[in-house]
Amino acid sequence: QEAADKGKAHVEELLKKRLSRGQMTQEKFDATLALVTATTDYDHIKGSDLVIEAVFENREIKADVTKRAEAQLVEGAIFGSNTSTLPITGLAEASVRPEDFIGIHFFSPVDKMMLVEIILGEKTGPAAIAKAIDYVLKIKKTPIVVNDSRGFYTSRCFSTFLMEGMAMLEEGYAPALIDNVGRMTGMPRGPLEMHDDVALDLSYKIAKQTAIDLGDAYVPSEGADIVAKMVEGGRYGRKNGKGFYDYAAKPKTLWAGLSELAPVKFDDSTPELVDELKTRLLYRQAVEVARCWAEGVIDDPREADLGAILGWGFAPWSGGPITLIDQTGLKAFVETADRLTATYGDRFKVPDLLREMAAKGETFYGRFAPEKKAA
Repeated sequence: QEAADKGKAHVEELLKKRLSRGQMTQEKFDATLALVTATTDYDHIKGSDLVIEAVFENREIKADVTKRAEAQLVEGAIFGSNTSTLPITGLAEASVRPEDFIGIHFFSPVDKMMLVEIILGEKTGPAAIAKAIDYVLKIKKTPIVVNDSRGFYTSRCFSTFLMEGMAMLEEGYAPALIDNVGRMTGMPRGPLEMHDDVALDLSYKIAKQTAIDLGDAYVPSEGADIVAKMVEGGRYGRKNGKGFYDYAAKPKTLWAGLSELAPVKFDDSTPELVDELKTRLLYRQAVEVARCWAEGVIDDPREADLGAILGWGFAPWSGGPITLIDQTGLKAFVETADRLTATYGDRFKVPDLLREMAAKGETFYGRFAPEKKAA
């Protein structure tokens, strides 16, 4: 109940800002806030057309909420999960009607972010898809539809920006250099700043759940040890004022203790070094987008680009990662990715699809444009 009350208090603060700016009347303020009920009583959702859970990235907690909520729903009602990483097909195993179970993934901060990622499980039915899209349009946000996988499309690709920043941190690059270069790519913040925004404890919880799910196949991501030590030391990110940065004073300052976890070896920069770091941050994301495409997670170049720009702020100047690959040229993109793979590892390895397209002189928008697929 305490957490629910905190959620409603946050809504009230957001509405107060609109009220103070003249964006809503007092009457509208009162009526809107009255629509929010903070409760732990599942009877309140009886008869609902659509329920969305947004609890922690923990499979057991989500399963419990699913069963409790579905017990209150009528036939044909839709159950949506706001998970950011856990596969929908697996979460739907807790459902007595998986055809009505679907992923409805919002982005933080929800009141500002316009994208909603709709994720299809193996058994998700067409009625659930239609109703989820209809709901997203009714709340005046933009939907994209993707197929199921761990991390789906947006979280999976966005996380590579954070992880490449962590790789640079482990290599000894100065945190300020990493974040400044991140901004220079056109991203809204540097990777360490954005990691603070997302929340370090969320990354920590996701890693723990992923390790449980994958067992021996689990490979820790770059900087996982650094994040674990920070979270276990009470540094959760911007939300509690302590992450890679300290937020108590303005402007924020880099946390002094970070140098003990990640000693700085490279503090100076040259134009050549900056270009290399920029290339790494952009290509790491674009390669992951290409992998999602090759695996069938997403299959529309427009949704891939739109989802990247609206969902995680991928360098808008580029037109999106698919357009970046197309405009770079498949041949040139693959050559650079191969060099990065040889230098830094398989995280830059492109799927065979890109080599095939490069050999044929193709582009994503040329080969996979919706009208071409229909033809």
